Amino acid sequence: MKVVATTRKEQGSSASRRLRRSHQVPGIIYGGSNEPTPIAIEHNPLYHALRVETFHSSILDMELDGQPEQVLLRDIQWHPYRQQVMHIDFQRVSADRPIHMRVPLHFRNQEASPAVKQSGGIVGHVLTEIDITCLPKDLPGFIDVDLSNLESGKPLHVRDIQFPAGVSPVLRAKENPVVATVTIPGAEEAPAAATAAAPAAPAKGAPAAKAAPAAKPAAKK
Repeated sequence: MKVVATTRKEQGSSASRRLRRSHQVPGIIYGGSNEPTPIAIEHNPLYHALRVETFHSSILDMELDGQPEQVLLRDIQWHPYRQQVMHIDFQRVSADRPIHMRVPLHFRNQEASPAVKQSGGIVGHVLTEIDITCLPKDLPGFIDVDLSNLESGKPLHVRDIQFPAGVSPVLRAKENPVVATVTIPGAEEAPAAATAAAPAAPAKGAPAAKAAPAAKPAAKK
C-alpha cells in the first residue's frame, strides 16, 4: 500500500494544530541511518487506509517529497472521541535487517475439525495476533492457522502453528502460549449436577443421624 507524505518544517503543538485544521496529520519517520523526519499526511486518505487490516502489518511504500521510502506503521494516536487521527509514527525498513512485527491470525477449517464435528465443541480463539520476526521480504500480512486437526482436550499452542519460511514467533525459551481451545457444552454442568445430587457427608465428629423408626404394625380389629 502507498502513503504520500511531505516533510514538515514547522514543529510544536501550535504548528500541529494548524496542520490538523487544514486536514493534515502530523507524523514522524524514524530508524535506519537517517535522522527522524517530521512529516505531514493528508487525513482522509490515511483514515481510510487505517481501516484496512494489511495497512497495519505490511511494508508500506511511502512517497516522501517525491522520493520512495519503505516503512512500517508503528504507532497511531486518535482523538479521544472524534474519528480523527492526531499523530502517526512510521519506521524505516532496511532490506538486510530483521524486523519485529505484530500480525493478525487468520483461523480456518474450524468447522471441519474433530473437536467440532465429532465432539460438538465450541472453539475459542485465545490469541488473535502474534509477534513475529523476519526479514522485510518475508513479512506476511497475516499468519494462517489451520484448525482441521484440533481435538477436544488438546488446545493449540503457538509452537504448533506452521509458520511461513523465514518467519519465527517471538517467544522466550520455554514460552508456548495457547492460541485456541475447545469447550464441550454440558461437560462441566454434568459433574456439578451429580455433586449437587449426592448426599452431604456428615461433619467430622458430628453424631450420626438416627435411623427412622420402623412403622408400627396395624392394630387387629
